[in-house]
Amino acid sequence: MTKNVGKTDKAIRLILAIVIFALGILYHSWWGLIGILPLMTVVFGWCPPYGLFGINTNKPKTPVTPA
Repeated sequence: MTKNVGKTDKAIRLILAIVIFALGILYHSWWGLIGILPLMTVVFGWCPPYGLFGINTNKPKTPVTPA
């Protein structure tokens, strides 16, 4: 399982998870638990649909070469 979620993508997903959780609490609904899905992609750095469609927003680190 290679990581396919980049930093910006993780930040957006984290904000989305917080908003979904907050709306679930605000409206007293169990639908707020759906916030677990974007939260898990942030934690693991891997998104199943991205893997299925071959999308990768994770940029590989480039090694620093001495001048």
